[in-house]
Amino acid sequence: MSHISGSGTGRPRAAGSAPTPDITYTQCKRCGTELAGLDGRYSCGVCGWSNHWSEGHRPLPVADDDPDAPPPPVNPLGEQ
Repeated sequence: MSHISGSGTGRPRAAGSAPTPDITYTQCKRCGTELAGLDGRYSCGVCGWSNHWSEGHRPLPVADDDPDAPPPPVNPLGEQ
């Protein structure tokens, strides 16, 4: 498996923002097709194989990291 990184936008990241994913390459473990993925996460369009999300090179972001996430629901009864 090879690891070639690319920044995508080439723009510097703002402080506290999520890192830009690296483009990585490997061969499909089922059919041998060369695959490109993000941070070590792959899915083959030829045979449908995909590696488990935990095999990536860094943790996935959590919902709180998404700037476009909807606000948490408000309980109409005011209960916590």
